[in-house]
Amino acid sequence: MPYEMILTETPAPGVGLARLNRPQALNALNSQITREIFDALEAFDRDDSIGCIILTGSDKAFAAGADIKQMADTDAVGMMGDDFTDWSRMSRVGKPIIAAVSGWVLGGGCEMAMMCDLIVASETAKFGQPEISIGIIPGAGGTQRLTRAVGKAVAMEVMLGSRNLTALEAQTAGLVNWVAPVETYLDEAIQLASKIAEMPRVAVRLIKDAVNKAEELPLSAGLDYEKRNFYLAFATEDKTEGMTAFVEKRKPQWKHR
Repeated sequence: MPYEMILTETPAPGVGLARLNRPQALNALNSQITREIFDALEAFDRDDSIGCIILTGSDKAFAAGADIKQMADTDAVGMMGDDFTDWSRMSRVGKPIIAAVSGWVLGGGCEMAMMCDLIVASETAKFGQPEISIGIIPGAGGTQRLTRAVGKAVAMEVMLGSRNLTALEAQTAGLVNWVAPVETYLDEAIQLASKIAEMPRVAVRLIKDAVNKAEELPLSAGLDYEKRNFYLAFATEDKTEGMTAFVEKRKPQWKHR
């Protein structure tokens, strides 16, 4: 389907890529661009030829935050009626999403990157939640996901002190998987996505589901949830193929079912 504020492509077999394309506003997030992002992610999720998804922006900015112009004249009731920071659609995408980020990753941009399953950052990436500087707080998960990722002390400093984390600081704190030169970060994200896309896709979904539950459940409940997904994997054709291939010392031929 046609989009006005994002671009989509399949840069490698099994890989779907959605690119924020609002350069004049440093990819600031408004109602339209977020709706188009979620439409694209859901389309890739339904596409049987896609095994992993990449969400990216430009080298200058993944996204510099939410569109302040859209929020400036809005009151609490207005935000409740058109809450473009309600990103529950993204959380229901079953396939892994890799955020390939560079430059500014601020506010809503940081929150959207954190909603992805992995983050590959360029050396120029800077992560922050500067909402306090305009009199509000993060509203799309920043206080919750950043704290879980980097701990209370760093999260407080980022949000109360408007401190930006460099790519290397974000990696050290556990927010980012790895850092690459700006010339190659997207290529490296595509290589990672290609590797994931080659894996048995039912098992990939079950792992993503169980890992995400680990942030929400007590350990005992999380272990029960993992066991349920473990048993479900035994109902797949890929379980039979994978174990047979292991015994026969050959490469498995996944059917993704």
